[in-house]
Amino acid sequence: MTPRHSEAEGRGPEEPVVVRDRRRVDPQTGEVRPPAPETPVPEYNPADGAPAQHAGPSLGDSVDDAVSVASDVEKQLAERTADLQRLQAEYANYRKRVDRDREGVVLNAKASVVGDLLPLLDDLERAEQHGDLTGAFKAVGDKLVSGLQRAGLESFGTEGEPFDPSVHEAVQHNTSPDVAGPTVTVVMRRGYRFGDRVLRAALVGVTDHEPAAAPVDPPVGGELPLDGSIDEPNQQ
Repeated sequence: MTPRHSEAEGRGPEEPVVVRDRRRVDPQTGEVRPPAPETPVPEYNPADGAPAQHAGPSLGDSVDDAVSVASDVEKQLAERTADLQRLQAEYANYRKRVDRDREGVVLNAKASVVGDLLPLLDDLERAEQHGDLTGAFKAVGDKLVSGLQRAGLESFGTEGEPFDPSVHEAVQHNTSPDVAGPTVTVVMRRGYRFGDRVLRAALVGVTDHEPAAAPVDPPVGGELPLDGSIDEPNQQ
């Protein structure tokens, strides 16, 4: 009896036996039991003889990840900002081009209408020169001319102005020492421009400069003339 008692003391106290009831149906209530949560089993690390524990992300890794995300966001923001600026510039250029084209269409339409009225202005000018532009007829003509001038019509071609081949059409040419250069001396038909566009050139006569002849000194004291000619006596 004694040796048996000593062997039991050497083994130490026995571990209690744990009985787990894994039946899905409760024998007392007859209801289905919910599945029991699984207990995680720690990994064994033979180096230190203790179960290995999984370490979570460190603070340095979290900071690096945040910096990387912030850098990507800034890059995307810069790209989107550049795209927006490019779209704004393209839209501004488009608006300017549309406005310029619209102004060109309006100017062409006005110039076409005014160009068709130029023969009427010529008739009014001739009637005024002959004294026939009087009374109500003159009032209507003045209103027409004033309205066209307000719209942008401008006449040119007057006597005494320098000759400009871009707006003058010369049909006569004379020379005179009284002018210093090509000068308009006769206006046969007035010219007109609308804005920067010449609708019709002016028909003019041009006078160019001609140097005056040098004076000839008379012979003095029986000297021969400068040209060497001698008047022969009349032969009978």
